[in-house]
Amino acid sequence: MGLRITTWNVNGIRNPFSYQPWREDRTFQAMFDTLEADIVVIQETKIQRKDLRDDMVLVPGWDVYFNLPKHKKGYSGVAIYTRSSKCCPIRAEEGITGVLCPPNSSTKFRDLPAHQQIGGYPTPGQLSSDIDEAQLDSEGRCVILEFPAFVLIGVYSPATRDETRIEFRQAFIDAMDARVRNLVSMGKEVFLCGDLNIIRNEMDTAGLPEQLKKEAMTLDQFISTPSRRFLNQIVFGGRVIGEPDEGREKPVLWDLCREFHPKRPGMYTCWETRKNARPGNFGSRIDYVLCSSGIKDWFVDANIQEGLLGSDHCPVYATISDSVSRDGVIIPITDIMNPEGMFKNGQRQREWSQKDCLPTSARLIPEFDRRQSIKDMFVKKKTPSHTPKSATPAADNQDISDCPNTSSITVNATTVLQGTASSASSPRQWLSQSTATEPALSQTSPVPKRRAEQSAPYTRPPKKAKAALAKQPSSKTGPGPSQSTLMGFFKAKTPTPTVNPDERHGPINGNNHSPVTTAETALRDEPSTAKGNQPKQSFEAGNIEEWDENAVEHKTNPTTYGENSTAMEDEGKGKTIFDPIQNKESWSKLLGKRVVPKCEHGEDCQSLVTKKPGINCGRSFYMCARPLGPSGNKETGTEFRCKTFIWSSDWSGRQ
Repeated sequence: MGLRITTWNVNGIRNPFSYQPWREDRTFQAMFDTLEADIVVIQETKIQRKDLRDDMVLVPGWDVYFNLPKHKKGYSGVAIYTRSSKCCPIRAEEGITGVLCPPNSSTKFRDLPAHQQIGGYPTPGQLSSDIDEAQLDSEGRCVILEFPAFVLIGVYSPATRDETRIEFRQAFIDAMDARVRNLVSMGKEVFLCGDLNIIRNEMDTAGLPEQLKKEAMTLDQFISTPSRRFLNQIVFGGRVIGEPDEGREKPVLWDLCREFHPKRPGMYTCWETRKNARPGNFGSRIDYVLCSSGIKDWFVDANIQEGLLGSDHCPVYATISDSVSRDGVIIPITDIMNPEGMFKNGQRQREWSQKDCLPTSARLIPEFDRRQSIKDMFVKKKTPSHTPKSATPAADNQDISDCPNTSSITVNATTVLQGTASSASSPRQWLSQSTATEPALSQTSPVPKRRAEQSAPYTRPPKKAKAALAKQPSSKTGPGPSQSTLMGFFKAKTPTPTVNPDERHGPINGNNHSPVTTAETALRDEPSTAKGNQPKQSFEAGNIEEWDENAVEHKTNPTTYGENSTAMEDEGKGKTIFDPIQNKESWSKLLGKRVVPKCEHGEDCQSLVTKKPGINCGRSFYMCARPLGPSGNKETGTEFRCKTFIWSSDWSGRQ
């Protein structure tokens, strides 16, 4: 398939996602793929710069250029999306007159150096209106892109809502006519598309006879209105009543849809939504795809897509052939739709990159510059190093084991890990300590020599550091399995003597021994096994109770488990043993459901949030749930709200 250019007035850039088939995926990439377009010109985005979002700008495989209104909110706006795999512009501008400035610059487009200009800017003599040029470009109505093949102009022409907009509309049309004719006279090919808000002739609107009769107007008068006169003078085959206007004697553009469908009736692109006119196809054709004579033969198709919903307009497209004739030579269209050197004979020579973005590209807006999606982070391929092995510095090829500080780093990391395991007396403590030790652990894995030779510099993934840590020699005093599960952090460092079986289920005796469960004995007597044979443990909320019942010995302060924890010290050995029953109660209080406090009536309080501005705004509190009674009410049988008031942050009751 060739290169397709689609223009569509979407009446709000997110509006199509409310209709089928766009609501299924709701992404711009999926919408453009459904349109089968390579360049999409959108009108009436109805957003401002602050409304831009990642999904609008960072569309995978697409670049985008916006011209948004400077003052009015939710009004007008034009955007052009280009598929990076098929085309890439070499220049881009906002506005039709050239008086706007590129981003981060105070120089107007028309005042840039000649090699940076698109050209064809209207001269003061070509603009007959008193409307200021800056005002014409303040509503976000035009984006212009230049490719080596042609200049693409995407416009949203003003409509005549009332008499106050007539002068502005005519001034914009004059500027558009001057820009197109100036570019053609410079020898550049032009492709003009968008919502022109102009009905060309009687074939392009429904119910015209009734309208003319109602307004007491003849057909010649209808064709001779200023906007239709402009359109019929700029296109070949247009009907012009009387002599052409000065400077508009020769047509310069072709109406592609009429070239491929010259006699097709009902070829409408816009329908009035308030009258539900679309099902009956009672509309008008006001969206166009026009091209200059030099590229007319490149197009193999042009049509409307009236079956695609999403707006009061429908998409209109024109398709260029895969290979075109230029200066008598047949060349692939991709060769002249991209900067020099990107394609040759239809084959890609280099990939599109962020460096190919032009200054006006939305991807270079500070909020979106150098951003990537999470998906790109996982699928991006590493670029192999082309540096010869002999040219690699000796320091890059040096094994990290030769570094004098390597052994100390490894020992310190191992010590940190074991210290964390031995000092964590609760899951919450262990989680906070293990997070703090991650930076130290990430330095313990040496870089293999072979990998350092392949690519330099090399950044080690964080997971590799943890995996390599398991291979470090253990500094434990006794034999035991390597750390591979959560339970390993809560095991005693030294073997625990076996408790007399007769005392396992007995009461606490005078020697301050706590009852030992069968699970404890199995854990203490667990033999040393290989890493692969370790039983897997899961630290989840669902098995907290199971973990508590298998509680083991710790050499930590017993107050870590709470004030109600019971700890006994084994005589002669200085070891602390925690009562698993008390531990379970402590965990239940910590993780259990919060209990609502009672008021003075013995009823559950209600939870409210402070909304009054001040230092307590947003804080929640508990108070009596009964209604607030009138002051001095002494009726019997009715008790009103008591004085109970408790801040939620001060209440820690749990089930």
